[in-house]
Amino acid sequence: VQLVESGGGLVQPGGSLRLSCAASGQTFSSYAMAWFRQAPGKEREFVAAINWNGYSTYYTDSVKGRFTISRDNAKNTVYLQMNSLKPEDTAVYYCAAKQYGILVDMTDYYRMDYWGKGTLVTVSS
Repeated sequence: VQLVESGGGLVQPGGSLRLSCAASGQTFSSYAMAWFRQAPGKEREFVAAINWNGYSTYYTDSVKGRFTISRDNAKNTVYLQMNSLKPEDTAVYYCAAKQYGILVDMTDYYRMDYWGKGTLVTVSS
């Protein structure tokens, strides 16, 4: 599986962005998907995850109520809608996939099977 992120960029505080992650292959629906981020000088951290059919999601506390993860299995794509962005959201955002993953496991980056190369989100005035 190859993952390609897009949608990053520069946005002012309070603004919105929607990230997309397009996956190759015909087994996308067998993968749980997640978004992680890594700020300069910091470790990679979990942001959000979604199960294979999109019915269950999980978020880190700092983004609850502001970010929404979703997926479209017909398009092999997972999304991260980011609203009310803050400067501390600045990071490279990575898409990750784990086959037959369960949400409780998706918070651990070392459990992921595949990674994208990331897309940079900068929140600044």
